[in-house]
Amino acid sequence: MDIQGRKLIKIATAGSVDDGKSTLIGRLLYDTNSLTTDKIEAIERSSKQRGYDYLDFSLATDGLVAEREQGITIDVAHIYFNTAKTNFIVADTPGHVEYTRNMVTGASTSQVAIILIDARKGVIEQTYRHFFIANLLRMSHVVVAINKMDLVNYEEDVFLKIKADFDELVAKSSFSEEQITFIPVSALKGENIARQSEAMPWYVGNTLLDHLEVLEPQDLQESAVARFPVQYVIRPKTEAYHDFRGFSGKLYGNELQVGDRVAVLPSGNESTIKSIHFFEKEVNAAAPGASVVITLEDEVDCSRGDMIVKVGEEPKSEKILAATLCQVNSKVLQVGQKYILQHGVNRVLAKVDRIEAKVHADFSGEEDTTQLRLNDIGKVHFRLSKPIHYDSYQNNKSNGAFILIDEGSFDTVSVGFID
Repeated sequence: MDIQGRKLIKIATAGSVDDGKSTLIGRLLYDTNSLTTDKIEAIERSSKQRGYDYLDFSLATDGLVAEREQGITIDVAHIYFNTAKTNFIVADTPGHVEYTRNMVTGASTSQVAIILIDARKGVIEQTYRHFFIANLLRMSHVVVAINKMDLVNYEEDVFLKIKADFDELVAKSSFSEEQITFIPVSALKGENIARQSEAMPWYVGNTLLDHLEVLEPQDLQESAVARFPVQYVIRPKTEAYHDFRGFSGKLYGNELQVGDRVAVLPSGNESTIKSIHFFEKEVNAAAPGASVVITLEDEVDCSRGDMIVKVGEEPKSEKILAATLCQVNSKVLQVGQKYILQHGVNRVLAKVDRIEAKVHADFSGEEDTTQLRLNDIGKVHFRLSKPIHYDSYQNNKSNGAFILIDEGSFDTVSVGFID
């Protein structure tokens, strides 16, 4: 909640080229009065110059010159708008196959995905890919917005056929039916975006905006336990804080409180939280996402890269790792190669032991694969130089993700999600 009591919902949009993502977001901005007067005037001028008899709302989001010239989305843009009840952050991700890596990074912090489908084209290969990524990233909810219904005469049969095709894909995923919502829309005409469409009386559900406002942040959170990776040990060199020894970092997963019994990994030594400091204040509890300083009752060995967790809620600590990777670099990942694996603040050496399979967007697998190329997704097994303290990505996103770094160039080559 913000200071005005509004909740926060983080959304990622996805869809193929020309499905209307930018137009949809522009329409949401316009219908929620989130566009400034000069921005609206600029859209009006540009639309007239292009000979349109309508407002081209995609101009509200396509920020790069190349995007405006080509009429496509290339980079990930984060867009903000709000209603009286809710603050929204939208990651507008590209639709091209070659920008799959951009969608993965843009959607990685989102709770909800809006997947657009052109009503004239139906479910296509890119729909598979975007839904697969939403499943890979364990997003809490997916809205399937079947767009451009005005170009198919608002026919219910078209909507039902696309829904049936998409349901076949849902059955192969880890999503339940309750996590998927289908809404027929026309972003260009504003049908079922912020107002109920009179052209589609057969649809009795919420508009897109009303549906997004119904979602509750607590229902979109991962079910996780507290993870506190230590980033820095604080030892002030002053008389006032002569004996102070605090551990700073960002808390993930769940809260920690003064008095909690905790363990320090990898040693496993136990202690009790003595105090929690948030900026200049001393607080009784730290919420997930807060950057704090923690002190312990006992003089236990704890340094950068260690992790503080509640006793009885320890993560796995192993030198063998299985994960799903997305290649984000043109350098080919091959069996036998060595990389730097960065997990939180920790860096360890990792060797690709085997590639179990390259995974396709329709959830099928291609076995006997020895390499992954740019934008490929695969299941990979590693051997590490020393153990890391991890959870599965499904149980704890922050402690279940990592990146692979090339030893020579220090380029990021892959993002990984631990199985």
